[in-house]
Amino acid sequence: MWKKIRIIVLLLILAKVAQMTWLDKGATEWKQGLYVAVYPVNVNNSPEVSAYLSSLSKDDFEPLAQYYSNEAEQYRLGIHRPIELQLGAEVKNVPPAPPTDGNVFSTIIWSLKFRYFAWRNSPKVSVPPDIRLYLLYYDPATHPQLSHSTALNKGRIGRINLFGDKRYAKQNLVIVGHELLHTLNATDKYDLSTNMPIYPDGFAEADRSPRYPQAFAELMGGRVPVSEALATIPDNLSRTIIGEKTAREIGWLREAQAY
Repeated sequence: MWKKIRIIVLLLILAKVAQMTWLDKGATEWKQGLYVAVYPVNVNNSPEVSAYLSSLSKDDFEPLAQYYSNEAEQYRLGIHRPIELQLGAEVKNVPPAPPTDGNVFSTIIWSLKFRYFAWRNSPKVSVPPDIRLYLLYYDPATHPQLSHSTALNKGRIGRINLFGDKRYAKQNLVIVGHELLHTLNATDKYDLSTNMPIYPDGFAEADRSPRYPQAFAELMGGRVPVSEALATIPDNLSRTIIGEKTAREIGWLREAQAY
């Protein structure tokens, strides 16, 4: 009996969370800037990562906010600071991992659990956030490779895997920037099986001749195409741009506009 009651209560909670996020708009109208809260998570309770997290400040995320300002200016968005990042308190719990079986039902259940997690694990910041990103930091000495990060447009939340080491700080911002745009309806522009950017939308300079090597990465393309078979991860935001298709997806560029 008690087991059935617990299941019913859980389903009611998940239904409430689903109702709340169902009302979210798919894309913002950009009448004003959006506030983003980033919450660090020390996934494995690593002492090295703990020391790194204690050194973090809001200033560490300012280059990303400035990057969005610069890119938005190219599309004449009319908002000086489209994104403001706020560093929230460390979250001790780890958000649920997405399923790996590709099952649609499992994905739906996971997304509801993630939204419920965000509802329960959102320490207050100075301005109520429009977007919440959970930054899962790992020690590169014990986790030299990271799994793919995930972000949801519905609920505007993200689960982002990063290295908890200052040597990776600039590259971490590239990953955070990519996932943040997913919460605003941007799509990946690379082949999920090869990680190679897809031409032309995944290329920063699609009209470049010769096509290779490219000098920059389209942020949602993820990598700098060096040749038909090789693409490298950009080591900082200055080696990335937000392309026109991505700008349309997030509402920065209307169909009638052309640059």
